[in-house]
Amino acid sequence: MNPRTAKLALRAKRAGDFVVAQILFAALKLLRLFPASAGLAFADRAARWLGPLTARHRLAKDNLRQAYPEKDEDWVERTARANWGQMGRIAAEFVFLDDLFDFDPENPQAGRVEVEGIDTFVELRERKGPFIFFTGHLGCFELLPIGAAAFGLEFTALFRQPNNRYIAKEVQSARRTASGHLVPSKAGAAWTLAGILQRGGAVGMLVDQKFKKGVPTTFFGRPCHTNPLVPKLARQFDAEVYPARSIRLPNGRYRLELMPRLDLPRNATGDIDVTVSCQLLNDVVEGWVREHPEQWMWFHDRWQTRPKKPGRKAR
Repeated sequence: MNPRTAKLALRAKRAGDFVVAQILFAALKLLRLFPASAGLAFADRAARWLGPLTARHRLAKDNLRQAYPEKDEDWVERTARANWGQMGRIAAEFVFLDDLFDFDPENPQAGRVEVEGIDTFVELRERKGPFIFFTGHLGCFELLPIGAAAFGLEFTALFRQPNNRYIAKEVQSARRTASGHLVPSKAGAAWTLAGILQRGGAVGMLVDQKFKKGVPTTFFGRPCHTNPLVPKLARQFDAEVYPARSIRLPNGRYRLELMPRLDLPRNATGDIDVTVSCQLLNDVVEGWVREHPEQWMWFHDRWQTRPKKPGRKAR
């Protein structure tokens, strides 16, 4: 592609991204007119209708078939559609997120959010780190940093920016509130997290995304590559590692779970074994997904099975 054509293609892409972003922002603005429960329900229904019309629906069903070979086609279709409903809720939760976390330690059953692992939250708050929390794209995972902040635990989360630059900018600015600090997943992010851990701070990461240059592992028995950042940082700074997740419950409720410390496997010299630890992280997330398969992002190309576009170079 010559420079002139490349420049025109880039401008066309940016124009398309701008249009998509404006449509999304308008939809989110409309959702703000609804009460939280009504807005979330509307987004759920709309996504269940729109999602199956996209090519990603075929990818989601293929991933489900290979992850659950024992399930029939009816289960695969129902789970994929339910998954789209969950994704619609994620978009709507972006609007209502700060209002959703209504946990009251004095009356833990009163609100829509329940918390498991309160003692762990309090214990970590009272002493110095470094601490690393990890989770997956399961349920309302954005509640985790808000929950940590609610318990007085300063928290910095690494997140992958949306490919759409306009949406990415909005996400980063909007979430720089009660959820603590955000670090975009790009060049220099690892150094930022390292500095926080060196000061005895706490960081959080999603560990179930594809990572082309990652460690060879398996997820649901299928080969994939996993980002080794969690075990590498834990090894370098002797940081404690904690699994955490947030799942959706019936009747519009949520459960935030902070689990006991996970001891990463070590090699013969006593150092954390990065490869084995990456597999352990995958196994933990897989266990969560098997409990609630409709709440994980099945349309994500975790196993990199989608054919590459002609002429597209690997990054």
